[in-house]
Amino acid sequence: MQLDLRKVFDAEDQVLPFELQLDLSEIEQWGDHPFAAPVAISGEVSSRAGIVTVRYCADYVLSSNCARCLEPVEQKKHQEFFHTVVRKLNQEEDDDYIVCEDGILDVDTLAQDDILLELPIRMLCSEDCKGLCPMCGCNLNEKDCGCQPPQWDVRRVKAFDNLEWSDED
Repeated sequence: MQLDLRKVFDAEDQVLPFELQLDLSEIEQWGDHPFAAPVAISGEVSSRAGIVTVRYCADYVLSSNCARCLEPVEQKKHQEFFHTVVRKLNQEEDDDYIVCEDGILDVDTLAQDDILLELPIRMLCSEDCKGLCPMCGCNLNEKDCGCQPPQWDVRRVKAFDNLEWSDED
């Protein structure tokens, strides 16, 4: 969705509401496509005292597998975003502002970038997920398999005992 902000830049106390459905089904994260349904975006562009701002909310459901036990997981997300929009910058680069020289704002690209930056590094079914047994692969959330933990070769672990680290950095 392209928003024409030229009137908002030129007038005081302008408000331009918008709503859209953003299809992110092609995005791959965690070896999966977590956006099964479109992302609902609603917000507004406003001009107050010569400052143009974009505020919007994104509502969506992430679907993937737990990083520990590999069970399917769904998480509902509601995120709010805020940006200041300018026509040009006095400095070379500044990540605090969205530059919109021609007065046209691509909301799809802006929202996609914001959402992808906020994705979790991994998804878990619960914070206390026990994961899979490294020996037999049993889901430890469902039952205790009784496998013995692997034994470490003491000679390999002892090799780190004599390492010295310098304080020079």
